[in-house]
Formats: sequence, C-alpha cells, structure tokens
Amino acid sequence: MKTSEEVDFEKEFRPDDVELCHAATKIQASFRGHMTRKQQAGGKDEPGGATASALTSKEETLESQLKNVDINKDADLDQLLDVDLADPELHKAATKIQASFRGHKARKADDAIDTKQ
Repeated sequence: MKTSEEVDFEKEFRPDDVELCHAATKIQASFRGHMTRKQQAGGKDEPGGATASALTSKEETLESQLKNVDINKDADLDQLLDVDLADPELHKAATKIQASFRGHKARKADDAIDTKQ
C-alpha cells in the first residue's frame, strides 16, 4: 500500500514524462561530475568531520555501485558532453524538481510534527 507521500509525488510527476526524466538525469550527472572533480582537485576531507578512511570507504562503495550499472558509457558520455547548461528548459526542469522535493520535505516534516502531537 502506498503512503500519502508517494501518492502526492506520483500525482505531481508522471513516471512516463520523458522530458522530466531526461532533465533529472542530466542534472544528476552534472552534480556527480561536479562532486568527482571537487574530490579529485581538493583531496580534502568532507565537511562535518569525515576522516580519510571514511572517504575511502565511501569511494569504494561508490565504485562498486558504478561497476554494477549497466549503461552504454560512450553514448552517455557523448550525450553528457552535449548538455547545454545555459538551456532555459534545463533550468525550468531543475526548478520544478527542486520545488517538488522541497514540498515533499515540508509535507514530511509536517507529518512528523503531527505524529508527535
């Protein structure tokens, strides 16, 4: 049985919305690339007191997860390199995803407060 959060989320976003899924994939790939470049360039510990051993563990976990992903790397890489980050449609999709997630978090927080009372 689905929770009210899942039902609300499904009403807001259809899983068959190709443009939205494509935009979300682009945003996720851009962020992953940003984080990878940041880790490689800085070589510093993460904020919040993470140690080098914790980072190594996280990196190993991430690497093992990436090995399990079955994708056509060359086609995806070419597609990611062609992403226009100044595209207004990309920004519109990102804003919509962010707004939806913030609403989801707010509803979840409200439910937690109601549960405590």
